[in-house]
Amino acid sequence: MQLTVYGPLRSATGEKTVTLEFTGTTVADALAEFTAAYPRATPYLYDGETVRPSVRVSINGERAPLEAPVSNDAELTLMPAVQGGSTDR
Repeated sequence: MQLTVYGPLRSATGEKTVTLEFTGTTVADALAEFTAAYPRATPYLYDGETVRPSVRVSINGERAPLEAPVSNDAELTLMPAVQGGSTDR
């Protein structure tokens, strides 16, 4: 599986695109395997055991929910949680 990562995930992987041997079946499985391979990415994708609500994943260019099926030959894009800013206007 090929993963393209953005933001602070690049510092966790050392490159924009990485290849991951994927043995799962869903997007959630892919995130778990990605963070097992790149543990420094974990705080950007997870809040404890739960995937952060602001994490965005695309499969072959299409946005995908965590329960979406994904194959080993898919191309995933990971955009981590964005933190900071103000909600006051």
